[in-house]
Amino acid sequence: MFTGIIEEIGIIREIQKGMQSSVLIIQGDTIFRDLKLGDSVAVNGVCLTAANCSKNTFTADVMDETLNRSDIGELKIGSHVNLERAMPANGRFGGHIVSGHIDGTGVISKINKIDNAIIYTIKTADNIIKYIVEKGSIAIDGISLTVAEAADDSFSISIIPHTAKTTILSGKSVGDTVNLENDVLGKYIEKLISHGQVQKSHSNITKELLTKFGY
Repeated sequence: MFTGIIEEIGIIREIQKGMQSSVLIIQGDTIFRDLKLGDSVAVNGVCLTAANCSKNTFTADVMDETLNRSDIGELKIGSHVNLERAMPANGRFGGHIVSGHIDGTGVISKINKIDNAIIYTIKTADNIIKYIVEKGSIAIDGISLTVAEAADDSFSISIIPHTAKTTILSGKSVGDTVNLENDVLGKYIEKLISHGQVQKSHSNITKELLTKFGY
């Protein structure tokens, strides 16, 4: 589990592409203070496993499902990426619950600067937008952010100078793709409600039956 608080910006040093998979070699600094083989690292919000570690690089295998749901396949040698290690049990919960399992992608449709804030408007698909609510949480390229406004096919977020400086979001332009992970709480609530509706629809107990027996 992650919190969406980016620890550092890393660099893609090597990409080995297979038929339906990739192997990434990623360079960093801060995360290598205690990174071990098998540890989880969120790379632009995508949870990857350190399959090999050296002094300041780690290797991660990327499977077909991840390539299809995220923009990891668009990365090139030299690309900058957001990096965050999995949250320790005694760590501070600075952002929100981020699983590292990307729901899909969005496209930046507009960027506006108002005083010291940068406003990004992002268009995305219906299956993602339905979980986005104003003042709710969203992870964009692994960054824990608050939704400023939500529309039918897009939403906007506002970032402060610190976020712009310490993440790759400030380097994005209109038309660029970003990884999106919805707040997991909304998805769990939807599942519980839909499951309850299914159970109710299969019940033989009706209003008429209860009335018949005096209830």
